[in-house]
Formats: sequence, structure tokens, C-alpha cells
Amino acid sequence: MSAWYQEHIADAGRSAALFLVIGFVVSYAVTRWITRRIRARGTSGAASGPMKDVYIGGVHIHHQVWGILLVLLVGLLEFRFRPESPWLEVLAFLFGVGAALALDEFALWLYVKDVYWTEEGKKSIDAVMVALVVGVALLMSTSPIGVEKSELDAQSWAAASIAIVIHFTYTIITLLKGKIVTGLLGLPIPLLSFVGSLRLAKPTSYWAKRFYSAPKMSRAEKRFGPRYRAREERLRRLMSVGTASDPESKQSH
Repeated sequence: MSAWYQEHIADAGRSAALFLVIGFVVSYAVTRWITRRIRARGTSGAASGPMKDVYIGGVHIHHQVWGILLVLLVGLLEFRFRPESPWLEVLAFLFGVGAALALDEFALWLYVKDVYWTEEGKKSIDAVMVALVVGVALLMSTSPIGVEKSELDAQSWAAASIAIVIHFTYTIITLLKGKIVTGLLGLPIPLLSFVGSLRLAKPTSYWAKRFYSAPKMSRAEKRFGPRYRAREERLRRLMSVGTASDPESKQSH
């Protein structure tokens, strides 16, 4: 196992990305479990336990605050000391923890109010899923666009630049079509974003609203209809215990 890790992770320059993803996933899972317990205790009227919201001077300190501070601290330490392994992996793990704490309350950034358990709060889950995709994409490849430096050295810069521009063009088209996950995964896996750029856009996307005629918009609405939205909702439920019917609550997050 250690030999496999050394060859495929450490020597390939993926160790920091691996620890970042682990820190992100573990922190997000633990955070959601804790917020669920706090919310359940608050709604049931049970006595206070060891897990509870943090107040300083009467002000509720959301866990995004700790996440933002941790990300800033890790960035400061990285820029100042440029540590080698194993401290590089430690900082990457802590960065993942901080990112998870901050993005778990992404909807609070967006709406500038407490929407953690509301319909708007699902934006946080979407942000976490996008961040996880980015982390996995970085882990899959050391280059964010699927082109390694050694490959660029072996070909003309003009040809490489054209290839990168074309790749980014259909990746942006995929994103404009509302396919965020496909577009992000398509950065290190060009085939994904290429296919995504050719397929129908989501009817709520900028691309569909700007370029689709009425018949094509009707096709898009049928393609991304109730069954598609139901699958999205099931995925969100796997990521969070919150539901669309949850009343707005300021008791736990």
C-alpha cells in the first residue's frame, strides 16, 4: 500500500489534493451531523447538551466564520513557509476542513441572511458538490486542463495554445448550458465537457434563454423535467438532512 501511495499519489504530486479532499469530506460530514443534532434538540425542546451553537458577546458565530479564518490561516502559512511533506499535507487537510465549514453556509453568503434550513439553503449543498467535483478533478490530474508541462515542451506553443483555447471554449459553453459539474470535470477530462457542450442546455440556463427557439426550449424543458429534478433532489438529500419543507430556523448551524 505504501509503495502504491508513493508511486501514484506522492510521486505524481497528488498528495496535497488527496488530503484536501479527505479533510473536506470528513469535515462536511461531521458538520452536517452536528448541525442535525443541534436542530433536533432545539425543535424537540430537549435539554442542552455538549453540542450547541457558539455565542460570543451575545452574537451567534456561524461555523462559516471558523472556516474562513482557517482557510486564511492556511494560506498565510503556505505563502510564508512553503513547507514540504508532511506539513504540506497537513495544511492541505486543514484547508479542506476550512473550505467545508465555509461552503456549508454558502447560502448565507449569497442571501446575507440565515437560510440554512430553508429552500434557499440548498445553494450551500450545490456549492459543496461543485467544490467536491473540483477537488476530485484535481486529484485525478496534476494539470487542471489535462495538459502536462512535459507535453507542452514536446509540441509547438502555438498548437498547444490553440488546443487550450478550443478546450476552454467548449468547457465554457457547457457551463453556460447550466451543466456545472460536467463542465468542471471536463477541465481535466476534455471529452466530458465536449459532449456536454453538444447536448441540450438546461431551460433555466443562460444559453437556453439566450439562444433557444420556442420548440428547442420545449425539448429542453421536457429533457430536464420532473424526473430529472427528482434525481437532483435525491442527490441533495444524500448530501444533507435538510428538506424543502423545513421551516426557516435560526437555532442550529
